[in-house]
Formats: sequence, structure tokens, C-alpha cells
Amino acid sequence: MRSIHLDTAMNIAVTFLPRHEPVPLPPIAFIGGGNMAKAIVGGLIKAGAAPSDFEIVEPSPEARAQLEHDHGIVALAEPGPALGRCGVVVWAVKPQAFAAAAKQVLGFAPDALHLSVAAGIPTQSIADWLNVQRVVRAMPNTPALVGEGMTGLYARPAVDAAGRKLVEQVLAPTGELLWVEREERLDAVTAVSGSGPAYVFYFIEALTEAAVELGLLPEQAHRLALGTFKGATSLALNATEEPAVLRQRVTSKGGTTHAAITSMESSGLKEQFKTAIRAAHRRAEELGEEFGRAS
Repeated sequence: MRSIHLDTAMNIAVTFLPRHEPVPLPPIAFIGGGNMAKAIVGGLIKAGAAPSDFEIVEPSPEARAQLEHDHGIVALAEPGPALGRCGVVVWAVKPQAFAAAAKQVLGFAPDALHLSVAAGIPTQSIADWLNVQRVVRAMPNTPALVGEGMTGLYARPAVDAAGRKLVEQVLAPTGELLWVEREERLDAVTAVSGSGPAYVFYFIEALTEAAVELGLLPEQAHRLALGTFKGATSLALNATEEPAVLRQRVTSKGGTTHAAITSMESSGLKEQFKTAIRAAHRRAEELGEEFGRAS
């Protein structure tokens, strides 16, 4: 796991924090036992945690049965005193269910650090609903399910360096982490990386369809599209140059790539894409206002 910290003054410079040596984690509670919770729990168990280190609250009998089958964890149907032993409470509920769930949990884990992976819920709302101040808000994305995620993080002032370190260890199985110092930046994280996998899948879909239309078999088209995205991403991760430079190196004037890029530029594709990202950003702000209201 690699964590990134955005410079407070510039909000653009990034530095990579050193990898922390693992320390024993306290018992961890999860409010909600869906895919994100299972990804974190599964990763922590692979890293050495025991099923007894977790308390999971999950109303669905089917989901509870799946947790017991997959991880040997007997989940709770509703919150109870068992949450009091937990040093961290991870909120993995749907945003629209957060306020109601908070009322049920209120008072059971007053001294815990609360980590929310529920999209759009402001930390002030969480603090008010639970009467706590040690709150961290996370914006993960779906590749976290395979340990390749990108998660944005914001910590309220009451969360100290030890609390941040604890959060990093809890989320280590999901992939890379990026801290922002202003909570509103998480709306940009949501628009870029939270929704980002869908953009990538969209372009993979388009590339695959174009390949089939050009005469390739669907299996061939799918393999070429996935391999191209995988290889290009790996190259960008390992290169010292910016993506624009890497693109220019592939784009020989008068060649096939130049023809494609020229077509994209003439159609305004880049500006249309940036407009789409801004639409996602606006919607993230709206959802925060909607779900952050007490019910």
C-alpha cells in the first residue's frame, strides 16, 4: 500500500509517505457487510487478522450467512454492546441509510475512531449524528475489491497522526491512499477516481466495439482492449514523463495514431470528457447536501 499526501499550501504537490511497519490493530466494527466491507475484511484476514477481530452489523440474513461462509465471522443483525470493544468503526452503509443506522449505533462505541466509506456524507453530519469528533471520510473506488483501488481520505482535526496511521492500516488491503486537507476536495476525488473506473470501462467498451466493427472477433477485440489499457497504465506508472509526452511519442505525424488523435481533437472529445467530470463533481456536491441532512 502506498499513501499520498497533498501539500496543504499548493494542493498539487504530492509526496509519498514511507510505508508504516504493521502494528497490531484493535478490534474493528463494520456497519454494513457489503462488498467494500468484505474487501477490507478479507484483505486484513489474509494479512493475519483473525475472524474474532471483527464485529460486523449486517441486517440481511443472506449477507450474514455469506460472511460466515467466506470468513468465519458471525455477524450481528443489529448494533449492540459488542461494538464497545472496537477501536475503529467502519461505516460501509448506503448513504441514504447512514442517518438511521447512526441512531442505532449511537452510544455503543463512543471512544472509537469512525471511518466512513459511504459516499457523500460530510464528516460534520457524522460527528453530529454520533456525537464524536474522531471521524475520517474515505472515497474508495471499485478496484479496491481486487486490492487495486485508489482511495481519497479526509480527517477531521481531532484525528491525530496515530489515527491517520490506523486508518491507513485498515485500508491497506484496498490499494493506494491519498490524503486531502480540505474536505470539499473529496468531491473532486469522487468525480475523478470514485467514478473513474466507469470512464475506463466506457472507453474499453468503445475500443472493443470499434475493433469488432473493423472485423476482429469479439474475443480478440476484448483481449486487445484490455491488454492495451493494462499495458498503457503500467507504462504510465513506471515512466518519469507526463502522459502527454508518452502520447506524443506514439503519435508520429502523418501516421495512424496521428489520424485518430486529430479526429478526437477536432470533435472536442477532451473538452467533452472534462465537461463530464465537472458534471460528476457537481452531482457529488449535491449528494453531500442531500444525504448529509439529518433525518
